[in-house]
Amino acid sequence: MSSEFLKDLTPQLIKWRRTLHAMPELGFMEYITTYRIGKELEKMGFTIFIGKEALKEESRLGVPATADLEAHEKKAIDYGVEQSWLDKMRGGNTGLVATWDTGKKGDHVGFRFDIDALPINESADSAHLPSKHEFASKEKNVMHACGHDGHTAIGLGVAQYISAHSDHLKGRFTLLFQPAEEGGRGARAMTDKGWLDDVDYFYSGHIGIQSLPVGTIAATTPGFLASTKFNVYFKGVSSHAGISPELGKNALLAATTAANNLYGIPRHHDGVTRVNVGKLIAGSGRNIIPEDSYMEIEVRGQTPEIAEYMAEKATRIIQAAANMHDVSCTIEAVGVTEVVVCDKALIPKITEWCASSEFIKEILPAVPVSGSEDVSLMMNRVQKHGGKATYMLFGTQLDYPHHHPQFDFEEEVLLAAVDAYIHILNGGSAI
Repeated sequence: MSSEFLKDLTPQLIKWRRTLHAMPELGFMEYITTYRIGKELEKMGFTIFIGKEALKEESRLGVPATADLEAHEKKAIDYGVEQSWLDKMRGGNTGLVATWDTGKKGDHVGFRFDIDALPINESADSAHLPSKHEFASKEKNVMHACGHDGHTAIGLGVAQYISAHSDHLKGRFTLLFQPAEEGGRGARAMTDKGWLDDVDYFYSGHIGIQSLPVGTIAATTPGFLASTKFNVYFKGVSSHAGISPELGKNALLAATTAANNLYGIPRHHDGVTRVNVGKLIAGSGRNIIPEDSYMEIEVRGQTPEIAEYMAEKATRIIQAAANMHDVSCTIEAVGVTEVVVCDKALIPKITEWCASSEFIKEILPAVPVSGSEDVSLMMNRVQKHGGKATYMLFGTQLDYPHHHPQFDFEEEVLLAAVDAYIHILNGGSAI
């Protein structure tokens, strides 16, 4: 039954993906994206909860500056987002939750799909498929370079199946279209709203990460690291670099001292660690002692203890660099992820359920990864309350890595991912 459904749905899946790809939005600024998703779900008959209805406002991390939010809200109005929708999202409260109750006794199954883009300028190279087919990003320095446009399309495909086949399903379904996954900022706000507290089974996943043939899926993904993301502000004193350099306090040197020494944090014998200085802005002119500097950094660890070790060492180094150059510093935690432990008990179930799929050619028990995912907070909440959770991979050839200006994926992966979830729905929920 799913084969014919997916063949009919294929043009719409690709259209959803390409439309989303052409107008990407950064985390907590996905006003138009949320509106587009919600309008599709309304047509399908889902009950939807928008923005402040879907997340706990005070649990958000790394919310953009007010001026940036207001500019994007104006853009949303210009696009045609209804005022009643924008009122629920105003101030960076984006994303939505869609629910469906079949009215028949059964499990409560949850799915999460991330919707945000990255601050990357997409390649205009004619060999780049989105450029070649004219659906590349129309937003300067914003791009779906991690596949979240595909994840959202997959979520809509799953929703369409639930809507069309509710008579053959049982239980309840909750679909979370989550903002601000990048930087580990959005999952806590939805988790703290309580959507997952009575979920029996929870599924999420990612296109790519490792380059695998389309039709290959992984039932679990061991190796995700706990992480903390920091914004760091150094404040010094400006002065003339030639006439009175001794009166200045150089915030740029404090930042570069910190950046260099962060990479010297001793690695931990108990497991994997990571550190990255991803952004540094400082100074205003060659003959001016820099008064201000700003860094964006992250640390990661294989266990909660190692992640805490990395965060403590990073904080100490940053403060020491500020002291060395006699400047002040402010360290702001703007994102967090936890360790992910997928339920291995789901491996044989997913393997059995998906074995009959026309679009899935190989089911791997596990594919190791080493990034971080804020879906970890959702998975851990489900497991804490007695449910089971896993994070899957959906194979595609990757000519360029994630977070690259020429990142893209084979669109056939959309069919394999939706079909995997359809078989999971039927395996665990069918009457």
